[in-house]
Amino acid sequence: MQKETLYLKLERNVELEKTDVELKDLGKAYCRDQALLNKIKTVKVFKMKPEDGGRKVVSVMRLIEMLQQEYSNLEVESIGETEVVVELVKTNRYKGAVQTAKICFVSCICFFGAAFTIMTFHNDVSIVKTFDRIYEMITGQLSDGVTVLEIAYSIGLALGIIVFFNHIGGRRITKDPTPIEVEMRVYEKDVNDALVETADREGKTLDVN
Repeated sequence: MQKETLYLKLERNVELEKTDVELKDLGKAYCRDQALLNKIKTVKVFKMKPEDGGRKVVSVMRLIEMLQQEYSNLEVESIGETEVVVELVKTNRYKGAVQTAKICFVSCICFFGAAFTIMTFHNDVSIVKTFDRIYEMITGQLSDGVTVLEIAYSIGLALGIIVFFNHIGGRRITKDPTPIEVEMRVYEKDVNDALVETADREGKTLDVN
């Protein structure tokens, strides 16, 4: 019997709302035999148990072992991640008052925290005295506290923040990811790597024997 080759591309992290995890939930798969591929995608990998704490790490080696035990004429080539973190989540499509309150709370912290940081920085570098001195040197007059320097600086600061974060309201200035999005992806990668390492050390990874 001719061997079939299955190309398996696992994701690094997947979130599911069901406890029965199938192969198709962990990433993408492809082989020329469509009928065989449809069967493979529905192979049950494991069932999330309460003791798993809503999270399980699955090794690609375990998937290869399962598939080759089930289909002896199948060759599996992994072109994705070597481990995938499976998380059980509960999604509420209807946002309640509690979630709205959390969003408002976090938004206020970010806004007032950033404002306080800017004010303390200006105080540390004595920017008011600096502007007063520059204005006096250029015009020969004493500053009344609100000059063209303060106005231009305030406008430039606001424009700089908008350009740096690449957002105006809900719209992007460019197609590049924002600095926050980049940092979030780095954070997610670090968290997933830590989860995989911890599961390996504790022997909780679903792997070959």
